[in-house]
Amino acid sequence: MKTSTGAEQEDLFDAIAYLIGQAQSIAICAHTNPDGDALGSQLALKMLIEQRWPRKEVVCLLADDDPCPRIYTFLAGADELVAASAYEGVPDLFISVDLSQPNRLNHGEQVMSRAKTVAIIDHHPCERPYGDAALIRPGAAAAGVIVAEFAEHLGLEITPDIAQCLFCAIATDTGRFQYQNADAEAFQVASRLVSCGASPSEVSLNVYQSFRLQFLHLKSLVMGRVTTFERGRIAYSYATVADIERTGASLDESDGLVDVVRSVAGSEIALFIKEVPGGKVRGNLRSKGEHDISGVARALGGGGHRAASGFTIEGGVDDALCAALPLLKELYNNDARQEHDAL
Repeated sequence: MKTSTGAEQEDLFDAIAYLIGQAQSIAICAHTNPDGDALGSQLALKMLIEQRWPRKEVVCLLADDDPCPRIYTFLAGADELVAASAYEGVPDLFISVDLSQPNRLNHGEQVMSRAKTVAIIDHHPCERPYGDAALIRPGAAAAGVIVAEFAEHLGLEITPDIAQCLFCAIATDTGRFQYQNADAEAFQVASRLVSCGASPSEVSLNVYQSFRLQFLHLKSLVMGRVTTFERGRIAYSYATVADIERTGASLDESDGLVDVVRSVAGSEIALFIKEVPGGKVRGNLRSKGEHDISGVARALGGGGHRAASGFTIEGGVDDALCAALPLLKELYNNDARQEHDAL
C-alpha cells in the first residue's frame, strides 16, 4: 500500500504544486455520490489554486449527473460545480480528490483519461495508485485535512470561505468528531480553520439541522426496519425507491441514514442500503469498533476507510443484502476468533 507521511508528504506537495504550475487548464473531481469531504475539499482546493495561480482555468466537476446535494449548497463555489458528463475540455491537469480508485470517478473517469497529467489527493487505502503525483495518506481523518496542510505548505491564506469548506469536510468525515478517525490532527486542523473564519454552527445548521419533513418521514420508515443479527453486533436497514417517492424525500438526503443504524446500542457494524433509479443499490457501511469494513466494500466494487465505506451494485434490496450480509458476518466472526485467540 502506498502512503505518504512527514517529509514525503512535503515532497509530494511540491510535486503537485509543480503540476499545477505547469498546467493552464485544471479539472478537479471527487468520487461518485459525493459527501461533505469530497465537495468541501475540492471546492477549497479550487479557491487555493485560484489564489496562488490566478490565471489558471480551474473547474470543479461532479462525477454524477445529479446536482450538488442540497445540504452542501451553502458552501462557496457549490453553485459553479459542473457535471463531468457535460465537460468537454481536455485539461492539462486532472486532480482526483478524496478517492484513489478510477472506477469511483463515474463520468469523471472519461475526463481523467483525456487529461495530460493526473494528480491525487486522498486518504483512502490504495494498493495501486495512478497518476503523475499521488499523495495518499490513510492516516488523515479526511481529505480536507490534507488540503488544509497543502495550503499551509504553500503559505497561502485560508480565507473564511476556504476554511468553511475544509471544516465541513473534516466535520462530516469524522461524524461530527465522533468517529474513530477523529484524532488530534483533525482537531488541531479544525481549530485553525475556525480561527480562519469557519463557522461550526453554520455547518451544523446546514448539514445536520435542516431536515425536511419528507426526510423525517423516510427516516421513521428506516428506523422501523432496523434489524440485527450476530447477537446484535451487526445492524442493518434499507430504503426503497418506492419509499423515497412516497415520502417525497430526495436521494441525497438519505445518505446520513446509516448513522441511524449505527446508533443501535451494542452494534459494532452497521449497513444501510438504498435503492436508486436505474436498478442499482447503494450501500453505506460503518464500524464502531476495530472491524475494518473497507474490505467488504471493495469486494462489492466500492471503497472507503476501515470505519466508513460504501459500494454500489446492480439489483435491489434483496440482492444487496444477499451480497453484503454474508461478508459482514464472515468479517465479524473472523475478528472475534482473532480476538479470542489473542487472549
